[in-house]
Amino acid sequence: MLYDGGLPRPMALLRQFRAAPNLLTLLRLFVVPYLVIEILDGHYRVAFALFLLAGVSDVLDGLAARLLSQRTRLGQYLDPIADKLLLSTLFLVLTHVNLVPRYVTVLVFSRDLGILIISTLLFATNTLRDFRPSPLGKLNTLVQIVGVTTVLVMQVWSIPSAIPFRHFTMHAIAVLAPASAAQYAWIVLRRISAPAPQPEKPGTDQHG
Repeated sequence: MLYDGGLPRPMALLRQFRAAPNLLTLLRLFVVPYLVIEILDGHYRVAFALFLLAGVSDVLDGLAARLLSQRTRLGQYLDPIADKLLLSTLFLVLTHVNLVPRYVTVLVFSRDLGILIISTLLFATNTLRDFRPSPLGKLNTLVQIVGVTTVLVMQVWSIPSAIPFRHFTMHAIAVLAPASAAQYAWIVLRRISAPAPQPEKPGTDQHG
């Protein structure tokens, strides 16, 4: 059995769930089904409040990890999974209620599902364990958040002047989703193809 810090690996993993940042991330996951229910029921004020709560938890878990020195391996994987699950689910349900174009959601969901499958395979085969987001991926996520926020805000408050901006964000997402997926694939292929560092041979160090 594998051990981590003197504890069996499963026990060490369970202890990481108790860290404050990971509890905040779990809160974000807990919000997702209720957010879906409120949107389907047409309660957009409550849905917007839940979305803000999820956003605040996302900010706080990063702050807590730094201030409390509670960065964990579990958090490294759990936090982006929670973000992707929240956004992908929102795009699906907002498309279902005809607030987001179908083609945008197809592109977003296909990208995230593809990246999740590739990352899981690489992790399971121990090929690659560094899944930092690409620059376009970060921009894509930011524009997705802005787009979803705009859609929800327009359901709570009537802002006709925001309609062109909503259209712009949807078109931007449709471009950034496949572009960021392509950049991610290129980065992964380059890392996999990079030669492994050669261990130094004994007696090769030169001093003086």
